[in-house]
Parts: sequence; C-alpha cells; structure tokens
Amino acid sequence: MKSTYLIASVSVIIILVAGIVTGVYLTSRSTNTTTVSTGSKPIQIVAAENFWGSLISQLGGTHVNVISIVSDPNADPHEYETNPTNAIEMANAKLVIVNGAGYDAWALDLLAASNTQGRVVLNVQELINQSIGANPHFWYSPYYVNDTVKAMYKDLVSIDPANKAYYTQQYADLNASLYQSYMSRVVEIKQEYAGAPVASTESIFIYMANATGLDVVSPPGFMEAVAEGNDPSAQDVATMENLMQGGNSTVHVLVYNEQTVTPLTQSIKALAAQNQIPTIGVTETIQPPDTTFQVWMGAELIALQDALNAQALGN
Repeated sequence: MKSTYLIASVSVIIILVAGIVTGVYLTSRSTNTTTVSTGSKPIQIVAAENFWGSLISQLGGTHVNVISIVSDPNADPHEYETNPTNAIEMANAKLVIVNGAGYDAWALDLLAASNTQGRVVLNVQELINQSIGANPHFWYSPYYVNDTVKAMYKDLVSIDPANKAYYTQQYADLNASLYQSYMSRVVEIKQEYAGAPVASTESIFIYMANATGLDVVSPPGFMEAVAEGNDPSAQDVATMENLMQGGNSTVHVLVYNEQTVTPLTQSIKALAAQNQIPTIGVTETIQPPDTTFQVWMGAELIALQDALNAQALGN
C-alpha cells in the first residue's frame, strides 16, 4: 500500500511501553463494548480497524473491551499515522486483530515493538491464505467475513474457556444477524442481477461484486492505482471515461469510494451523473462509526439493489 504510512519510532515506542504500569488502560477513539457486569476483568482487545472491531465486540459482548484504532469517517485509512497511545493499546491487549496485506502495516510494526507475552494476534490475510500483495479489502467478502468471525470465536474461547457457552451463544446470534442484515441480500442480488455490468473507482468493491455475481468492467489498473494513491495510466483513464459516456446501457452502476476522493474520481463521478449512471457510495470504515458491521454493509447493499432495480425499470 502507500509508502506514506508514518510509523512511530520504534525506540520511542519501546520506551513508552516499558513505562506502562500493569493494569493501566487508556481509551482510544472508538470503544465498542461495555465492561463485564459480574466484576470479572474483561478481555482487552485491539482491532486495527473498526469493521473487525465491530464483529469481535458483538462476539465478546460483556466479556470484552474493544478498541478500534481506525474509525475516522473523514480520513483515508490507507494514510493512518500511529501515535504513542496506539503503542500502549497494543501493549495492553490480550487479543489484536489486524487486516494484513499491507493495509495496516503500521499495526504489525507496533506489535513487533511491544512483543507482549501471551498476546494472541489474528491476521486476517494469513487466516484466509492471501498474499501480502492481495486486494486487502477482505471485509467486503461475505465468505472472508464468515471465516474471520469463526476464527474470532475460537480465539475468545481459547483465551477465556470458562465462558465458552456465552461465546457460543453470541456466535450463533451474530451469524443469524449477519445473514438477516446483509448476507441474504447478497444472495438476492446475485439471483436477480448476476452478470450485470458495473464500474468501480477502486478495488474495494471487487470482493462484493464477486459475491453478488456482478461484472466489474472498470480497468483493473485504474482501480488498483486509485486504491494505492497513484495516478492511473492515460489509457486506463480513457477507458474509464468511455465506460461512463456509454450511459447505463453499458454500465448499470458506478461504485464510488467516499473515503479516497481525488479530482480524478470526482471527475468520473460527475461524468456518470451526466450520462444517467447512478452512483453508489461505499466506505472503507463503518459509517456511522457507532453502528454495527452488518447494518453498515446492509445499507450499502440496499443502495446497490435499489440502483439496479431502478436501472432495470428504466429500460
């Protein structure tokens, strides 16, 4: 991913971590759960991003305290800059969840700096056997989400076996909610619109397009360049512009990442509007930050389904 990740100096982090008094816990920007009401100490968990944080929070319920580091709705997650508080959060965590694939390399650096004894690390990229260079937007795949939730459940039981029955019920409840809120809609879209041509300003939508059976016709080079903060080739830009000028008979929907906006993506979005191609906004982190993963993802799928329905009725 971008070379602009600014990682806090390892030497400074080590000094900070060494000075932490056992039991001290600093709250970050997004605390997802309440502390356990029975008086037992909650499991301290850090998720590098709030989409994974939401899921582990729902699984752990009252037995966990979850800190999601990347949750700002107005920031590009690819450009996150760490701070000393993040180092302390990582050092105090019993379980850390990272996305991997270069998306949150800063988190791996913080983990290496603190080297906390007994800490469990769930790296989603490694879990699903993807390479460092893979498209990192794994949370847009319902299949990868299922795999990750299952791994989260196993980690919680391993860390806190005394509460296995509680986590098992939470796991069942979360799976039911995920299916009802968004996975069932993935199935509906695939049944009705498989093969429909859509465009995307970047690679964030590829996994969801695969799950719903939609055909992403945007140049891969264009999507990858935008995702990495680079300029697409002139040829890819021209191809993308031609797709927009073909109207909704060529492209049914444009999927637009609202957190990686550039003059070029704004231009593509305007061109789609001029040619009556509906635009669906998606985000990299949960919006609004205080909602659940499945409500956020479900809302994006409802917008996508509505746009496809409208296009079909228009024809």
